[in-house]
Amino acid sequence: MAAAPKGATDMTTTSVEERRGEDPGTAVEEVVLGVDTHLEAHVAVALDGLGRRLGELTLPTTEKGYQGLVSWAEDFGRVRCAGVEGTSSYGAGLARHLRAAGIGVFEVERPKRRHLRRKGKSDSRDAERAARAVLAGETAGVPKSEDGKVEMIRVLRAARRSAVKARTQAANQLRGVRVTAPEAMRHRLRGLSTKELVSVAARFRPGDDPDDVGEATRLALRSMARRYQYLSEEIAELDAQLGRLVAQTAPELTSLPGIGTDHAATLLAVAGDNPDRLGTEASFASLCGVSPVEASSGKVVRHRLNRGGNHDANRALHLICVVRMRVDERTRRYAARRASEGKSKKEIIRCLKRYVAREVYRVLATSVTFADSYVDEGRSSP
Repeated sequence: MAAAPKGATDMTTTSVEERRGEDPGTAVEEVVLGVDTHLEAHVAVALDGLGRRLGELTLPTTEKGYQGLVSWAEDFGRVRCAGVEGTSSYGAGLARHLRAAGIGVFEVERPKRRHLRRKGKSDSRDAERAARAVLAGETAGVPKSEDGKVEMIRVLRAARRSAVKARTQAANQLRGVRVTAPEAMRHRLRGLSTKELVSVAARFRPGDDPDDVGEATRLALRSMARRYQYLSEEIAELDAQLGRLVAQTAPELTSLPGIGTDHAATLLAVAGDNPDRLGTEASFASLCGVSPVEASSGKVVRHRLNRGGNHDANRALHLICVVRMRVDERTRRYAARRASEGKSKKEIIRCLKRYVAREVYRVLATSVTFADSYVDEGRSSP
């Protein structure tokens, strides 16, 4: 084993000399990295432009470890780019560090199981496979930058989604306990809506040490009701923050028919802080799962539904279309025309989702880029 480069503490390195018997001091024109990411440690493999293996490195998932990886790779030559698995999970910190160092980062999909059965699996092989995917142009594309207001929206949406789920669970439990409560209490609470039940149960005053079923039930109902109220306050606070961020990031998006703050936040989170990485509106439509997939064979020319894509974005586009078919005159005229051509309601909605995706992408491509440049100018100004 060779000595680790300066600054690469707790790293394990395999050098060029051990791998290929060549002079490790010989620099190459360009270096391509492949990284297999994990929670505590990443495994990186360096290849040259011809696909020859230069070395392997195991690094801790710390800032010092990331710096050591860049220093180690630059010893071989200029680092062109890196293929990283899991750029939105275990590899998020490494991807941010590499971008800050001026190294291009590409998302690499994890290998399919049928390939693993033929070729085997190890961290070293996965890292090398990621680097070769970059050389072959078979990456999943440029990952989200995750460094702007859209990333703020994404994390707040995650917190709101979990709070809504917990509040729904508390409401279901509250109604379930009411059903099995003692008769006198059940009669008193019968017929109350969820909000009324929460309001009444939150004011219960059971004893500190319940000694019968009735008192224990009162204590349980009060606990669930107060949890519901606390979660409602948390959701309202998150909604206010999301509304502010969406208005600052893409105000034109919420001005489109049928798009509110929630749907706008969903679509922004899917596109990311760098929607230009998608290239075209067709890529955005594919990401949302609303682009038809060609399934032609021989003389048969046909398309099938796209079953992939982001389901949250697909749901948001579906609800936008449903609202527009009710209140937007232009959409109602389009739906009537397509219905006269023999299209069913499902088919009309599929067509509308594709049109809405195109409209949304045009707004995202301009508003998000402008918002980020405005923030950068503000940071750099004295």
